[in-house]
Amino acid sequence: MGKRIVAAVVLAGLASAGCGGADGRDDLVVTGTPPATPYVGPLHLPSEKHSGDGEPAPGEGSGAAGKALECDGAILSGGGADRWSKRDGGSTPEEGLNAYFDIYQPEEPDYGYRVERREGDRVLFSFDVKGRTKVAVVVAKDQPHRPGWGPETNASCDPSEWPASYARSKGYEIWEDREGRRVPTTKVSSSPGAEHCDWQSAHFLSLGSGAHSRQYVRDPRGLFGRESLARAYDGDVRMPAEAHDTGYHYRDWSLWLSSDRSTAYVRTSDGVEAWPAPSQMIGCR
Repeated sequence: MGKRIVAAVVLAGLASAGCGGADGRDDLVVTGTPPATPYVGPLHLPSEKHSGDGEPAPGEGSGAAGKALECDGAILSGGGADRWSKRDGGSTPEEGLNAYFDIYQPEEPDYGYRVERREGDRVLFSFDVKGRTKVAVVVAKDQPHRPGWGPETNASCDPSEWPASYARSKGYEIWEDREGRRVPTTKVSSSPGAEHCDWQSAHFLSLGSGAHSRQYVRDPRGLFGRESLARAYDGDVRMPAEAHDTGYHYRDWSLWLSSDRSTAYVRTSDGVEAWPAPSQMIGCR
């Protein structure tokens, strides 16, 4: 997260209500009390380049934006900027932040950012939850192949650390653990099937992320045959004695797993459902 200090910082002249830009983001940048522990590291950090044959690590290349985050868990995503034309850059730092949302169309919250730090021709904007930075964007002015103000680096914590209502509006189903703590989507996530594949009747559950993730499918209408699923979905089963409670729950669903992890058992207010694992990951393009 980088070195931070407790300080009273006045960041005058940068953050003001109604600075969102012409596309209607009037609450993109807001006034308010700056964070009690603003990021004090340099805003211009080299973007680390991915090396090796595997996938880049989450947040790799996020530079100062990644250092400014205060995630409870790991960084979910981040990176540096691509090129853009003169018409894409902004004339103010606030318009540069607006350009980030216009150019990249990220899922991160598009409201409520505050200026956290200014250093020369760079400004750090932060989206804070309970006083801790969960999304950070560094905008810079007139960089090579990036005229005007626009994003230089960006980084975000997991959606489980965003405001619950916003994560829900983006379709995230955030599970909780036994103690009621929100669980990162990299540990457990679920979602209905994609509409453009006509899979709305199905539901997908994933445990873990990347190459080690495991998927389970609720398929009451039989969209996926035996060539895709090791066994059929069953909406009314007895909970096997060997199944164990993971402690994860979402609304009235609680998640249990078979000892060989081939089946997820979802206990609901109506009974127990068996969600089988597919023979290989199912995805909609």
